[in-house]
Amino acid sequence: MEKTDIFQLINVIEQLNNANIVLFTKKFSYPLGISPILVLAELKDKGPRKQMELAEMVGLTKGALTNISTKLVKLALVERLYDEEDRRIIRLRITDKGLEALQEAHKAGNAIYLDLFDSFSEDELNEYWRLQNKLLEASLTKKLL
Repeated sequence: MEKTDIFQLINVIEQLNNANIVLFTKKFSYPLGISPILVLAELKDKGPRKQMELAEMVGLTKGALTNISTKLVKLALVERLYDEEDRRIIRLRITDKGLEALQEAHKAGNAIYLDLFDSFSEDELNEYWRLQNKLLEASLTKKLL
């Protein structure tokens, strides 16, 4: 592979990500992908939030977050809270069942992570993370994302 072939680089990254997503969905008992797990984690860490806030926090569109929240509510992993003073204001809150699902997701994710990076030394793993973060920062700085 040529060092300047961005298409092959993107392809390799996509293949790795897709393989890990497939592994995760096989290990996780809920019919959820990665984005809903990120939403659950934000709700756990930061408490009840409006959908628009969550969309910005996780990097999703408002429409995508609407679909995710509907699914999470149907699965009883989150609940909608209506503001007593203004019923148009709706926040999402993670439920106890949502906390259990998030814990299961982390367990499955950690197993995949350990398997994936088992071949790296600690120094290699630290360097990998450093390089990934450097690429992300450069992309954000150049407004590629």
